Amino acid sequence: MKILVCISKTPDTTAKIAFTEGNTKFDENGVQWIINPYDEWYALVRAIELKEKDPSAIIHLVTVGSADAEPIIRKALALGGDEAIRIDSNSNDSFYIAKQIAAIAKEGGYEIIFTGKETIDYNSSSIGSMLSALLDMPFVSLANKFDCDGTTATVRREIEGGEETCEVNLPVVISCQKGMAEQRIPNMRGIMAARTKPLKVVSPVEATATTSIKKFDTPAAKSGVKLVDPANMDELVRLLKEEAKVI
Repeated sequence: MKILVCISKTPDTTAKIAFTEGNTKFDENGVQWIINPYDEWYALVRAIELKEKDPSAIIHLVTVGSADAEPIIRKALALGGDEAIRIDSNSNDSFYIAKQIAAIAKEGGYEIIFTGKETIDYNSSSIGSMLSALLDMPFVSLANKFDCDGTTATVRREIEGGEETCEVNLPVVISCQKGMAEQRIPNMRGIMAARTKPLKVVSPVEATATTSIKKFDTPAAKSGVKLVDPANMDELVRLLKEEAKVI
C-alpha cells in the first residue's frame, strides 16, 4: 500500500500576526513555523498507524514550498514518513497547490491520499476536494475514523447534526480531522533517522493561480466592558437594545 500525506507549513498558534506592504503580505519576521496540526496529528499519524499494522506500506510526504519548509518536512519524516517530496514553489492559491500535488500523486500511484481538513492559517478546506477532481478519485471529507480492508476503506465522517459511515474503494482522497488519530511526538531514533531519509526537491508543473490576495485585515478591537448596577435594569435593557442590538 502506498500512502501520500500532504504536509503544510503554518505559523505557530502563538505567533503574533502582522502584515506588511500595505496589509498585502504576511509579516514572517520572528514567526515560529510548525506542521499544520490537522496534517500532523490526524493525517500523518493515521498513516503511521496503518503502516504499523501493515509494515509493507509506504508513506510519502509532499509539501509545496521553498527551502524554509524543509525543517517542517524533516519533522514529519521523524514522526514516521519514509520519503518526502518538496515541490519548489510558493503559492497561497489552493488550485495551484492542488495541481502540484496531483502531478506527484499521478506519478506515484498512491492508493490513499491523506490531507488535513484545512490549514489553520487560511482555513479554506479546499485541497482535498480539488485533488479528488484532478485525480478522478472519490473523496471523503471531515473524516474522524478510517479503516482499510484490502481495497475497501470504511470511513466515518461528521455531517450536520451527526455522523455517517461510508464504504469506498481505493484509491481515495481523505481529509482528516480530530478523532482520526492521537498526536505523537518524534522520538530520538526517529529524529536521527530523519536526517538521512530521502527528501526530493522537484520543480513545479505549469499551472495558473486562480486567486490572489488583495488585502489582509485583523479583527476589530474589542470594546471595553460596561458594568451596570443590578438595581438599574432599565439601563441594562437600553444597552442590550440600542448598543448590543440583541433584543
